[in-house]
Amino acid sequence: MMASVSRNLPGTAAFESRPWGGFQTLDEGAGYKVKRLVVEPGHRLSLQRHRYRAEHWVVVEGSPRVWIGEARRRLRARQSVTVPRGAWHRIENPGSVATVIIEVQHGPYLGEDDIVRKQDDYGRSDAGLAARPAASSRRSARP
Repeated sequence: MMASVSRNLPGTAAFESRPWGGFQTLDEGAGYKVKRLVVEPGHRLSLQRHRYRAEHWVVVEGSPRVWIGEARRRLRARQSVTVPRGAWHRIENPGSVATVIIEVQHGPYLGEDDIVRKQDDYGRSDAGLAARPAASSRRSARP
């Protein structure tokens, strides 16, 4: 079964396109978020890390190459890996069919702005640290 980038699963958020493929949020609650990632053939996500969350990836389709810290490995369907908070990581699809991964994020903050990019094929690398989450950057005004 080939993955379809435009397919929305019933009862879930819309598919969000990215240069490498995209993702769909399947579920979220206090301290966790579950996404379905689709990485198109020949594409990869940025080399990135997160300050507030860890991730667990389960391969559903395809055979991605994953980078976690200094470790590089190829995964197959039904295999999984954990990305610790703060670890540099990347998913790459060197194959000829789309790779589908279920990603479970867990941590105190799960916003998309908790991404620090070190390298990106699409010109999205950060010059410095990722933006602070809005809730953590608010301070009460003092007279």
